Amino acid sequence: MDVRSSEVTIPAEAVELTADLLVPAEPTGVVLFAHGSGSSRHSPRNVAVAHALNERALGTVLVDLLTATEDQLDARTAELRFDIGLLAGRLAAIVDWLATERPFGAAPIGLFGASTGAAAALVAAAARPDLVRAVVSRGGRPDLAGPALDQVRAPTLLLVGGLDEQVITLNEQARAALPGTVELRIVPGATHLFEEPGTLEQVADAAAGWFTTHLRHPIPS
Repeated sequence: MDVRSSEVTIPAEAVELTADLLVPAEPTGVVLFAHGSGSSRHSPRNVAVAHALNERALGTVLVDLLTATEDQLDARTAELRFDIGLLAGRLAAIVDWLATERPFGAAPIGLFGASTGAAAALVAAAARPDLVRAVVSRGGRPDLAGPALDQVRAPTLLLVGGLDEQVITLNEQARAALPGTVELRIVPGATHLFEEPGTLEQVADAAAGWFTTHLRHPIPS
């Protein structure tokens, strides 16, 4: 698969954020990643999933949701990584940028969130129902999306490790609160970070299938 990569700066509310764009020759969709607490756009798990999506002609956006200064603060205090409203607002701004600047053309937009990033992705999806066409959560905390859950219209796939019992319970509760198309899939033998052999590949395959199915219609002109 021929994939063009570039590093860009995206304005998001009052800050500018660094992102890596991976653009297949003819993208059928674009997936914006929301990494988990204490992580970055260089997360090896998200990078691996992004590459798997690229192989399926899906473009990807891996972005640092905190500035360098904020990241240094968060490393000391861990306060910003759980600020779901802040992270969701920035994701929504990046969705707007993708829809306006169109680095992937008119490819429809999906969100992939891990851990706390899943909550931010769901809040952003609720805020941009006409632009976000699908959401996938990996080992996510969708419960942290709070009252935004019942406003999500995008088809949502919740992926949880079979050994991640507490998070399974939280995802079951979120599934009950999500009003649209929603599916909870358990990956057998996987813990929270999907570090066991073959488990992350299952996540990537499930995510690719979900996005390929639900990212069908171009962004309106």
